[in-house]
Amino acid sequence: MAVPGLRAGAAALAAGALAAHIGPAGTWLPGVRRTFFPALAGLGAGSHVALTFDDGPDPVATPLFLDALDRLGVLATFFVLGEHVEANTGLVRETAARGHEVAVHGWNHSRPWRPCDPRDFRDLRRAKAVVEATIGVPVRWYRPPYGILTGGRWAATARCGLRPVLWSAWGRDWTRDATADSVLGTLRPDLGPGATVLLHDSDRVATPGCWLATLAALPQLVASCRDAGLDLGPLRDHDVTARAL
Repeated sequence: MAVPGLRAGAAALAAGALAAHIGPAGTWLPGVRRTFFPALAGLGAGSHVALTFDDGPDPVATPLFLDALDRLGVLATFFVLGEHVEANTGLVRETAARGHEVAVHGWNHSRPWRPCDPRDFRDLRRAKAVVEATIGVPVRWYRPPYGILTGGRWAATARCGLRPVLWSAWGRDWTRDATADSVLGTLRPDLGPGATVLLHDSDRVATPGCWLATLAALPQLVASCRDAGLDLGPLRDHDVTARAL
């Protein structure tokens, strides 16, 4: 007689666990995070714009981005994947040596649909450790793959002593039809004081060669920001609001 009740209780617990896992992923929606989680959206004060790149390090593309940023006189934050840091430690050290900020994008670019808090913590801790061992300084920021911050990932972020940040402007530069003009056109409506810009310096999980559009867009992006009186730089120089973390 008690079996149906036990089954109902187990089902309720499972539903609750799933909701706790998936619910926070709603912050992926721009309107949700801008309104209720401005710090998670990377919204800052003043005229600063944070320039960030995901999915590296890429032994082909990333050096070209580093050279371009040197020519433009701009520093950025690079969110790197731990498994690729291990294979490209020299490139990651060079990124930091050139003055850029290195942050954590996870161990790999996995999709987080199944709740697995121990794995989330283990992988993030491993990624943080390999990045810090490579560059020799603590890292501060974490951006989850696909921008999906599940309950497990959020908890892992806190346990690892990292700060989660997504973005407030992106260039949709991972698509097959991305061009320099399309990247700039997509960014422009959200490119204002306090924005955090998401771009990619790798095509590991995107259309092959799409990073070429991003690289071509950089000079105009920098010029547009400077013409508008905006300063481009890394997240460490971005006065991200402390509200609603």
